[in-house]
Amino acid sequence: MIELIQDYWLYFLVGQYPNGPLGGLALTVLLSGAALLLAMPLGLLLGIARVSPWRALRWPTAALVQVVRAVPLLLVVFWAYFFLPAVTGVKTGQATTMLIILVLFDAVYLAEIVAAGLKALPKGQMESARSLGLNYMQSLRLVALPQALRHVLPSLVNQLVATIKATSLGYIIGLSEVSFIATQVNTLVFTKAVEVYIILALTYFVLCFGLSRLAFLLERRLGRAGAPS
Repeated sequence: MIELIQDYWLYFLVGQYPNGPLGGLALTVLLSGAALLLAMPLGLLLGIARVSPWRALRWPTAALVQVVRAVPLLLVVFWAYFFLPAVTGVKTGQATTMLIILVLFDAVYLAEIVAAGLKALPKGQMESARSLGLNYMQSLRLVALPQALRHVLPSLVNQLVATIKATSLGYIIGLSEVSFIATQVNTLVFTKAVEVYIILALTYFVLCFGLSRLAFLLERRLGRAGAPS
């Protein structure tokens, strides 16, 4: 296994870069981080709409969230990369297609996270803000939302972990993320399949476990900060 790492660590890390497109673990991390960052504004708006006092805004948002969550991500990858180009005549690259899909799904799950954070706040927070003369949007922006986002930080880290694992579905459209690179390495050293996939599993474990521990530490720190003295 050590010999395998010594021979292919750079390929495993960045794919064919700089002689080709970026791939490997670097592409997995970059794609996951970009998807979560790009999804945050949309997820924030959807989350606010989920707890809106206006039904005309709340109900369509709830329907959108439920529909997207009910559709398997793998099926959406197939639709976006194979079916939609056949219908529209417009085809995007593997990385762009996967990024758009991850942004959509991350936005929906972030909406649920933000909505849960807002619902968890004591009702007195908004009522106190309204009693000071602030309207609903001002109370939300200045009082409720900063507190809610602070408390959902661990959930945001956990969503990043879920996004990192979801990037492996890009394998089916030929995206050269880390699992696709591992498969290519396996074709080069066909007799070492066990070692190749152990390295892949350890890579995902170290990355995701490290982020999960970060989420746990954030949760503990926020819990201590919010505890009465």
